[in-house]
Amino acid sequence: MTVSIDESMSLRQAREIADEVFFPAALAVDGADRVPISHLDLLAEQGFYGLAAPPEFNRLDLPGFPAVCRVIETLASGCLTTTFLWAQHHNAVMAAANTSNAQLRAAWLEPLAAGQRRAGLAIGAAVRPGPAALSATPAVGGFLFSGAAPWVSGWGLVDTIYVAARLADDTLVFALVDAATSDTLTVEPLRMSAVNASSTVTVTFDNHFVPADRVANQMPLQAWQQRDPATLRFNGSLALGVADRAIELADEPRLRPQLDAVRDRLDAADPETMPAARAAASELALRAGANLAVAAGSRAVLLDQHAQRLVREATFLLVFGSRPGIRDALHTAFTTSTGVA
Repeated sequence: MTVSIDESMSLRQAREIADEVFFPAALAVDGADRVPISHLDLLAEQGFYGLAAPPEFNRLDLPGFPAVCRVIETLASGCLTTTFLWAQHHNAVMAAANTSNAQLRAAWLEPLAAGQRRAGLAIGAAVRPGPAALSATPAVGGFLFSGAAPWVSGWGLVDTIYVAARLADDTLVFALVDAATSDTLTVEPLRMSAVNASSTVTVTFDNHFVPADRVANQMPLQAWQQRDPATLRFNGSLALGVADRAIELADEPRLRPQLDAVRDRLDAADPETMPAARAAASELALRAGANLAVAAGSRAVLLDQHAQRLVREATFLLVFGSRPGIRDALHTAFTTSTGVA
């Protein structure tokens, strides 16, 4: 029998975590230096680190990809910072599940899926347009990585980084790298206006050796670029979660159908239409946050109010995981409005 999203025990567990644990602590996390380890431990205990794992390593009863996205949305409605950090882990899980490196899969997949090992993400520096900010050079027994990877979240909370570096022929090398400083790997903390407790840093590699048994995959940059639009749906759920909480706190039923419509649009999008759908989710989060601020009145600017937090988080989501198509759609949305009648 097919299990509906609404009937899923895992979704109900996610909603309970969001409403009873994450949301009550969201303001405290927003002002903290890092996400409480207890938040991440709870997600591991409930099986949510296995969200993207194959069935034999996945304890969740989610009937399909829309249900997976709904879990991310639900958790983000409780605490964006925690969910933002946790969501990046699943790239390493998928890499370990799909690798042709049997040694890596055997050693890494089960502990990653159980949350016994926790991963951050550093891909953008290698795949951005123009010269690679993070390069790879073949070496005896593996590769040397050199360059800087900004926006790596979870430092001090993860033990592994799923990293992409680019060879001179534009082949991408994806590897699992220990999240530990050394003579060849250093970090610089970044201060952000939202999700600052995600412990986000810039990681600098200086001929950092990555052994071949840590390499999960290699692929041409062009192949990655062709499949990238299809991966954008995942991050759209973060914006939907922020919008959902702002709508609830403002008690604004007129925005609820818009949230449902944007979610449906994301679920139905193909690679060509996904950037516009992602932009619509981010734009709705910002509008919902702004509406909550107006409803809350002058108290909305106080740091003990959720309105200011959600507005800052919605602003963060305008640029997180962005692409040119998303930016273009947002520019259009923000510059063609007729304004207040």
